[in-house]
Amino acid sequence: MLLFNDFSKFLKTITDFIKAALGEIKSDLIIHNANLVNVCSGEIQENICIAIYRSRIVYVGKDKPENFRGPNTIIIDAKNRYVSPGLLDAHVHVESSMVTLTQFAKAVLPHGTTGIFADPHEICNVLGEQGLLLMIEESKNLPLKFFLQVPSCVPPSSSGVETPGAVLNASTVKKLIINRIFHSLGEVMDYYGVIYCDHEMLEKIKATLEVNKIVTGHAPLLRGKELAAYITSGVSSCHENTTWSEALEKLQLGLRVIIREGSAWRDVKDVIKIVTEQKVDHHRILLATDDRHPRDIIKEGHMDFVVRRVIEEGVDPIKAIQMATINTATYYGLDSQIGSVSPGKIADLLIISDLTRMIVDDVIANGRIIVKNGKLIVDFPHFTYPDNFKRTVKLKKLVRPEDFEIKSSKVKSGQVKANIIEVVEAKTITRHVVETVPVRNYVVEPDLEKDIILAAVVERHHFTGNIGKGLVKGFGLKSGAFASTVSHDTHNIVVIGTNRSDMSLAVNSIAKIGGGLITVDKGEIRAVLDLPIAGLISEEPLESVANKLEQIENSLKSMGCKLRSAFMTISLLALTVIPEIRLSDKGLVDVNQMKIIPVLIED
Repeated sequence: MLLFNDFSKFLKTITDFIKAALGEIKSDLIIHNANLVNVCSGEIQENICIAIYRSRIVYVGKDKPENFRGPNTIIIDAKNRYVSPGLLDAHVHVESSMVTLTQFAKAVLPHGTTGIFADPHEICNVLGEQGLLLMIEESKNLPLKFFLQVPSCVPPSSSGVETPGAVLNASTVKKLIINRIFHSLGEVMDYYGVIYCDHEMLEKIKATLEVNKIVTGHAPLLRGKELAAYITSGVSSCHENTTWSEALEKLQLGLRVIIREGSAWRDVKDVIKIVTEQKVDHHRILLATDDRHPRDIIKEGHMDFVVRRVIEEGVDPIKAIQMATINTATYYGLDSQIGSVSPGKIADLLIISDLTRMIVDDVIANGRIIVKNGKLIVDFPHFTYPDNFKRTVKLKKLVRPEDFEIKSSKVKSGQVKANIIEVVEAKTITRHVVETVPVRNYVVEPDLEKDIILAAVVERHHFTGNIGKGLVKGFGLKSGAFASTVSHDTHNIVVIGTNRSDMSLAVNSIAKIGGGLITVDKGEIRAVLDLPIAGLISEEPLESVANKLEQIENSLKSMGCKLRSAFMTISLLALTVIPEIRLSDKGLVDVNQMKIIPVLIED
């Protein structure tokens, strides 16, 4: 961004850019014979010349490249391929890719993502403000633009239904949000706190609005008066849209609708109907990943994949690209800097050989060629995480199989009614169902025929010894157990299993390695993905993490699990701000009432 402490420096820089636009100073890079995807006018302009000086676009038009060419100018003949702005991810948590910012940038730049709006509340829920500050340091010298947000919900809610690893209170948020490095307030997940006027939550929103920054939202299934109340607070967007009717109501009430297509939650197919069937204006609709795991980035792509999916559902390619570029830049107040191929904008450009299939050949970031023929051609700086970021799993004691027993006070043998979490494939929401489960010697047992297994959340930040126990349906698991320190958003240890012995081995093993994902079956460890940084992130390249993750998924499949990206669905079992029912280290949580409820119904 062009920010100067004195006018003389500003004058010199702008004068140079103006002279470069006139051809008086020769450009560093020229693209000609381009079919420009003009997201400002919504058209394809043929045979366009684009001149770049330093990090900026200085000319877009029909002039000959010779008018801007000097002896050292790099010339790219687009050969009638398409040139578009770099793609922007409107909402993402980099930590959920399980790699560092550096490795993430290496992975997504070849897919045309040149900027992301990242809410780092995952690492902040474990390490607090120091996690956020370290991410800032790592992002500084990377060609991918990290527009970091100040997390609003660390912990996710003010309800006290779980034990967080850290807290960013209103005074800390206020101190951070005034810093120009932060572009907005991260998703306000605590919609319950907003609606019921929690002072701490409203103070965070107030501090953001006072410095004219954006308050981003998170309002799953919120409708009617409650939705109106939530919007009244100052929230201006929502990415938690799972149906077109839900998205339409939010759009009609003034929210920016962010449509996501992640790994576990795939919302494009239904939500995009507001454009393809309801024919709404698309300019207040944005696109996001809200988390894609390593395998899917490698095999399918990143923001190029999201745009492709929107096109596949019947949206004109130009409109789809607008949703991933200028619409996002405009919402975040950065359209004077990024989001279009226009004079004066930062030179973040894509050269695309197939617009409908979104095949990205070359990527230019900050005026430099970063990707050529789909491959990175630049080196990235090395960044080292301190050791204290790698010692974050703190159990009061090793767990035992009996620690996962759910006991009936009235039934020795037979059946008992239970409140059960039912997961929904490819969605973030869960269903609250009531079914009978077997009891032997006062202890509840899983019912594999009904697809009901055991679940628990083990506190891992403060040595409390808390273990919340419950039952979950929908994974199809027939044997073994799975445990993970990736457990949104407080990231205590979540474990599911068909037996308590494998569950205890899984939890103790993951604690021993300092965090990650693990599968156990019949008393043996089957697959491990170690995530030493905050129990969330590996320092290995994306490909290595993807390989280990594939072993985890194959192991889950061999144990009977049929869900796509099952580990991501498991990681949401403890997310206490998405309806209807979740599990925390303190017990089973009715999200609609935001209170702990008993697992067994014995009255």
